[in-house]
Formats: sequence, C-alpha cells, structure tokens
Amino acid sequence: MDFSIKACDWSKGAQSGFLTGKSDCVVIGVFESQSLSGAALAIDEATKGLITRIVKAGDMEGKAGSTLFLHEVQGIGASRVLLVGLGKQDAFTQKAYGEAVKAAWRAILGTKIVQVTFTLPQLPVKERSSDWAVRAALLALRSETYRFTQMKSKPDTTPRALKRIVFSVDAADEKAAKVAAKQGVALANGMDLTRDLGNLPGNVCTPTYLGNVAKKLAKDWKLKVEVLGQKQIEALKMGSFLSVTRGSVEPPQFIVLQYQGAGAKEAPVVLAGKGITFDTGGISLKPGEAMDEMKYDMCGAGSVLGTMRAVAEMGLKLNVVALVPTCENMPAGNATKPGDIVTSMSGTTIEVLNTDAEGRLILCDALTYAERFKPAAVVDVATLTGACIIALGHHNAGLFSKDDALAGELLDASREADDPAWRMPLDDEYQDQLKSNFADVANIGGRPAGSVTAACFLSRFTQAYSWAHLDIAGVAWKSGAAKGATGRPVPLLTQFLIDRAAQ
Repeated sequence: MDFSIKACDWSKGAQSGFLTGKSDCVVIGVFESQSLSGAALAIDEATKGLITRIVKAGDMEGKAGSTLFLHEVQGIGASRVLLVGLGKQDAFTQKAYGEAVKAAWRAILGTKIVQVTFTLPQLPVKERSSDWAVRAALLALRSETYRFTQMKSKPDTTPRALKRIVFSVDAADEKAAKVAAKQGVALANGMDLTRDLGNLPGNVCTPTYLGNVAKKLAKDWKLKVEVLGQKQIEALKMGSFLSVTRGSVEPPQFIVLQYQGAGAKEAPVVLAGKGITFDTGGISLKPGEAMDEMKYDMCGAGSVLGTMRAVAEMGLKLNVVALVPTCENMPAGNATKPGDIVTSMSGTTIEVLNTDAEGRLILCDALTYAERFKPAAVVDVATLTGACIIALGHHNAGLFSKDDALAGELLDASREADDPAWRMPLDDEYQDQLKSNFADVANIGGRPAGSVTAACFLSRFTQAYSWAHLDIAGVAWKSGAAKGATGRPVPLLTQFLIDRAAQ
C-alpha cells in the first residue's frame, strides 16, 4: 500500500483541491448531535446539503462505529463518500478515534475501492495531534489487513483492492505527519515480523530459524550480528541457559544483533527477549490442554527482533543491542530435574524447583552478558508468568523496575503507542520467597505474587545498570477463535526508542 500526506484547509472548500481531486472514496466523520464541521461541512456545502439531509433523515446519526456509504455523489471528485459515526464530540478520546478508524477500514476493505482520501486525522482527538492520528490510522489498517496463511496448502493470495491512501492534515501538521507515516509503516513492518514469528509452529520456528531471521535482518538493514552456538554458550559459562535446553535435540542459539544509529561511544539501549520456541514445561510438564499455544513462548524474542527491524527502517539516531537466548524446553532422560542446582554466567547458583520456570533461567544469563555493553538501559521482554495474566488480564503488560525514571519513560511510551503497560511492585521483601536451603537462590517463590518474584529473580542479575522487565504473557497473543500473535509490545518498545533518540 502507498501512504501519502496532503495538507488541506477545508475552510477553503474547492480551493483545497480535495473536493475536485479524483478518488474512489473520501472518508469523513460525523459527530452525534453535533453540527457539521471541517471536511464534513465542506463536502456538505459542495453537495448542496446532502450530508445534512442524510443526518436529518436519521440515516446517519453519528453513533460511534456506524458507517454509511454514499454512492455517485455529485459535486466532488470522489465517486463515493464514507460517513463514519464518531459518537459524542466531548467524549472523542484516543479510544473513540481508534474505534472510528477501525470501522472505516472494515467498511472500505469490504469493497473494491482502490484509492481513499482519509480525513479523520484532522478530527479533534483529546490530547492527541494529527501526526499521532495518522500513525494510529495507518497501524489500524495494517492490522486489519494482516493475514497468516503461509502454512496453508492453498494460501489466499488474492490481492487487496485498496492500494493508495491519502491522509489529509492541517498545513501546520504536514511535516510531522509525513514523519509519522514513515514511522507507522516501519512499525507495522516490525509488528508483522513479530506476528509471523509467533504464529509459525514450533517445528518451523526453531532456535536455528530465529538465528537465521536475525542474520537476514542484519543483511537487509546493515546490522551487526553474532549467532552463538552450543560450544560458544558453554565457553561463556551460561550454565543456567544451558540447563533449559538439555532435553531438546534442537541446538540452542544466543543471538546478538546490533544497530548503530549514533556514535560508537554512545551507550546503547539493550533489549533482551525470551526465545523459548516451544515450552512443554520440561520435567515439570504442563497440562496438555492448549499446550499448542506454547509456541508463543518466544514472543519476547519475536518482539525484540520486530523492534530492531522497525528501528533500522526508521533510521533512529541511537544505538540498540538485541540479545536473544533461544532454545526449547523439553522433557527427556537428560533433562534438568526439579531439585537440580545450576550455575549461571554470573556465578550465582540456582536451585531449579520447577523446570517450567525456565524463561528466567535463560534471561538471567543474557542479562549478565548485557553488562559488557555498558548500556544506558536494559529492558527485557518475556512471556514469563501465567501469574501476570491473573493479575492484569490481557490488556496491560506488566512493567517492573526500581528505576522510576526508566519506568516513567516506558509508561509514557505505552500510552503514546496505545500499547498499555501497568507498573507492578518490586519490593525487596518479595526476595525472601526465593530463598534456597541448598543454593544462592531458588528459581520460583511459590504461588503468591508469582509475577513479582519472577521479576525479583531477574533483578538479581541487573545490579550493574538501569533495568526494566516487561511480562507480556497476557498481551503477546490471543486465544480462541481469534488465536494468533498480536505483535505487542513492538509499539511500546519502538516508541520508547523514538523518545530516547529525540532526547
């Protein structure tokens, strides 16, 4: 799809060029119980009161999410007009805008419309600008058009009719909107990569496959990459990471992917992603029901790789390092057993009380490895605990950090990106639950506050730098009829890096 930006002052009517320009459809918003304004008013005047008559007749009352196509409209260049209900103007928030653009795209995608003039970014969204609205609309469209069909014997290759979208914005917002459109495309591409990786089955998306994806990203975007194998991981003394992979015939990989958008001396931001490409639970075997969804246990890794793709395409002026420890967690005669004690790269000994608490075991060695980069900040991303789903459901990711400034940056980014996160506690008192009679630390702390004690475990390996942890178990994929990877938290991570680059 081709996205472009055009400045438009609708108060000038036909002089703006939009009314006479050729298009298959122009999309305008109508507020409930409100007089027409902006694009709606200009088109109403050009069509001699057509919109007003339709509103008075009750065919379009402006209720949120409602849509109405007008065909063969006289007086303007577009052959069709799509009216989109916006609800009450005083309640037109970020959420209401999102619902409006989704309704518009769904209506358009059900037709053979090729070119659209999209005026909704000029609507007054509370506390949001036109450039934000352009990116949100673009991402909503890309989300609506995403399909994962590559594993079907007869994938749907029917091309979408919609090819060109022109977003109208005020002249003062044109430059920022063009940047937002470019960033929106890059972000959507990164999210699509993350979705694809999550949706691939475990017999395809293996640790070796993820390593090859990282190599391709490096080739396509001129990044630096190392993919370390079993012997190199052993040489690093990553005993905790290696304890998880022992029962699998798939070799582990440790991916180090580097993007340099700033000077070599500038400290990088490090993103560490959990890459368990399939999680049976190991000897602490999971129940069979819905175990197929454990192919999504690499969504932390997938989101980090997707973010790296987005950042590279945007050309952000900062340095970013992605660390991805990736392996399978399988039961076998040589698999790690409950009660075994392993030694991490940091030298910390860990009593493995539950082999299904494996994500923290691979991440802790990656977090120790991160020290060598002398990072400005480290953010790890993991589908770490079911307890986080119990605490927060499927709307908010769990955010853990003792660094208030870093936590604030991530929360601000989550709101700007409409990729919600909620800060969780990380008090030292929770560390007592991780005491072991036989090792330095246990890998679980019991059922109470399970997501918190998991974060507390990771925090023990992050004393050398500013660190935050995102538990994305509740947001990385959807179950049920809409089963599939969501691409989250790529928007949050990317916005965090955009903001960092702008500092």
